[in-house]
Amino acid sequence: MSGWEGPPPRDVCIVMLSALGDAVHVLPVANAMKRAWPGCRITWIVQSVPYRLVAGHPAIDDFVVFERRRGVGAWRSFAEAGRALRGRRFDLLLGLQVYLKAGLLTGLADARVKLGFDRARARDLQWVFTNRRVPARGPQHVQDQYFEFLEYLGIDAHPVEWGLRPTEAEARAQRDFFGRLGRRTCAVVVGTSKPEKNWTVEQYTETLDAIGERHGLLPVIVGGPSSLEREAAHRIRATMEGDSVEALADDPRRLLWLLDGSALVISPDTGPLHVARALGKPVVGLYGYTNPKRTGPYRAFGDLVVDGYAQYDGEDYPVSGTYRDGMKRVTVERVLEKVDLAMRRYAS
Repeated sequence: MSGWEGPPPRDVCIVMLSALGDAVHVLPVANAMKRAWPGCRITWIVQSVPYRLVAGHPAIDDFVVFERRRGVGAWRSFAEAGRALRGRRFDLLLGLQVYLKAGLLTGLADARVKLGFDRARARDLQWVFTNRRVPARGPQHVQDQYFEFLEYLGIDAHPVEWGLRPTEAEARAQRDFFGRLGRRTCAVVVGTSKPEKNWTVEQYTETLDAIGERHGLLPVIVGGPSSLEREAAHRIRATMEGDSVEALADDPRRLLWLLDGSALVISPDTGPLHVARALGKPVVGLYGYTNPKRTGPYRAFGDLVVDGYAQYDGEDYPVSGTYRDGMKRVTVERVLEKVDLAMRRYAS
């Protein structure tokens, strides 16, 4: 059985806890449901960091923030979530995340229909906690996987809309920040949570000096406050010949308006790349570990992807979630070629 039967659901729950990139992929799903069912109320169970990015989004009516704790404290997190969900009855729940943690939260939520992935894709027995499943399908882009839920419900995913934008207060902070710099900027992400995705400090240094000389762009190093990112930013700035700005911070909304105010973004496969795509900002994606056909910027700026995942030029590899040791194939020369293309095609 597929499709939504009967009157539109009044109360919908989305379970997607992390991370920033996944949160970005949820937004077109929520927007499409609001277009199809304007009277529905959407509650999102989400972790604290992505919550800070999407809080206040017009398609989401309520949030249950899951505070992630490790070890014995994890049970306290689930107990808090259970209390927050107590007394709530949902007509429909979308289980977009396929891990046990999300499955347990799906189990805690009271919903008539709990829609999840098929057994082959629902890891950690996540399928046990759902009572309906989208049909089995081969690998595709993560965004399209989420759209499978809309297809099952008979909802058109198009137009694909994220609805991410700075608030009025953020736009004022953005104007002040970039006004003081007095130059167009290139936002640069220098670290991810997986070392295998990361580029080297030496390559960033050479690239950022070159884009300053070639295009007059001032590099602004953006991202989170991790020690890895701070160390990389310090080393890059210490060895650059040109100017740069370090703007790392534990604030996803500040990250959003920094990306939005830049002429160009350079990033490996991590959350800020997908935020930039949602904002419509040209982004040069550095891919070697993850498959850009699965996690690249969705249906835009594919011409700017530096594809080190391909083992040779023109390799026709399939969409898959497998990893490769390909960041060594992401060279400075290839990145600068994409920067030149971006400036000609999108940001000139």
